[in-house]
Amino acid sequence: MPRGDRLLLGIAAGLAGAAAAQAAELPASAKPIDYVKACGLYGAGFWYVPGSETCLKVGAYVRAQSEWNAGNGGIPIGFGVNAGDVGAGRFDRTDTSQLSFRTRAGISLDMRTQTEYGTLRGYIEGGFQTSALNGTAPTNDAVWIDRGFVQFGGLTAGRIRSFFDINSFGAYNYANQRMSGDTTALGLWGIAYTVQGDGGLSATLSFEDGGSSSQGNSTGQNTSRQHMVVNLSMTSQFGLGTTSYDNAGWRFPDVIGSARLDRPWGYAQVSAALHDASGGYYQTGGTALASGIAFNGHPADAWGWAVSGGFTLNDLLGWKSDQFGMQTSYAQGAAGYVTRATGPFELYGSGNSAAFGWITDGVFTTGSAVELTTVWGINGFVQHFWSPRWRTSLYGGYVEVDYDVAARAMICPGGVASATLQMTAVSNCSPSFSFWQAGTRTQWNPHPDLDIGVDVLFSHLNTAFAGTATLVANGARSAGIYAIQDQDVWTVFFRIQRNFLP
Repeated sequence: MPRGDRLLLGIAAGLAGAAAAQAAELPASAKPIDYVKACGLYGAGFWYVPGSETCLKVGAYVRAQSEWNAGNGGIPIGFGVNAGDVGAGRFDRTDTSQLSFRTRAGISLDMRTQTEYGTLRGYIEGGFQTSALNGTAPTNDAVWIDRGFVQFGGLTAGRIRSFFDINSFGAYNYANQRMSGDTTALGLWGIAYTVQGDGGLSATLSFEDGGSSSQGNSTGQNTSRQHMVVNLSMTSQFGLGTTSYDNAGWRFPDVIGSARLDRPWGYAQVSAALHDASGGYYQTGGTALASGIAFNGHPADAWGWAVSGGFTLNDLLGWKSDQFGMQTSYAQGAAGYVTRATGPFELYGSGNSAAFGWITDGVFTTGSAVELTTVWGINGFVQHFWSPRWRTSLYGGYVEVDYDVAARAMICPGGVASATLQMTAVSNCSPSFSFWQAGTRTQWNPHPDLDIGVDVLFSHLNTAFAGTATLVANGARSAGIYAIQDQDVWTVFFRIQRNFLP
């Protein structure tokens, strides 16, 4: 063997021997550490945070939704909007965009720890969205949060779903429906205590947001139940597509009581609420609240209230996963518990025709008390699974807004519309109105974590002041004599959504 080859072989052998010796001195391979361990206490998706007894679940979804004749996240055009879509109900070329969209990305964190007092839980849900809001400049990228609460034993505090709520339509449609006061979509502030009984019975006492930041012309946070009292001694408070308010500031939370029964067949619940419906100061004339009106006096404090009852049945008629539910609500001076449509209704039709409606907690004039407005409604749904991947739901509801004799006399003294109404020569001075909605959604789940569906909704407004009236110019709609008559709108939604541990 050549000398060079013998040298290379010698070096290689030496290195191999050194490596073997070093390996012999090393300890045996360490046992793999289980850094992430599943937590089976609370269902699928939870895992133990390393080094703690806390179980954590991370969820998320991404949604793309297109809408026809809707905006502001799924509100049918003209049906009780507070902002964003004001004016779209004129249905003309320059005030209305019939096509809209919303893209939303959400993430949730669910943290739970067992303690000697029960489960300690913290829950957060929020994210980012962009929307094509009808009637608003396209600066609509937003950060949102709809949940952020702590639970400890029976205590719940933070951004919650109201304990007054019973059924939620979110599982059965894509629309931002108007026929229920359910707060699932946005949540609200609250602090509550729940007592669990035997056999699935529970009872809750809750203090919740009835109109935080409401004072003067503000109705409060849009996630609250809203505070909506109108001074009818002022001018044009019921405008075309607008409502102005004269509210006392927020002083008391709403008080909620509920009793619920949860069983394998479904659930049933009854709820009651007390709501502050107090007005601000007296003022006669003017379209906006003036300075220096504190010495004018004010109406006595007024308290509204609401009651509700409802149920949902599972595995309807023996069909697995099918559901049927109904709910009815009645309120005086607490409209936000019956409907989320707390803004003005404005729907123009073909030619010189239009429909309107104004919803309030109460109304007053200089020297009077607050006359509470009665609002009641009923709604329901049914959902059928054709197969594990296909489902169809039918849903609908009716809401009525009634002004009593005293309130009608304030709005129409002597049967003639007062200056608080932005229309003249009204042939039928009747401010009460109602509306109903009916829709169907079909959804395909090609994968359990993917939703693809279409929702078709019909909304009908039974107008206030049905007859004829002279209207001022309103956007592109000209002034003139109009037929004030019922109007309706068809709305279509398309959604695709990817879910992860919802």
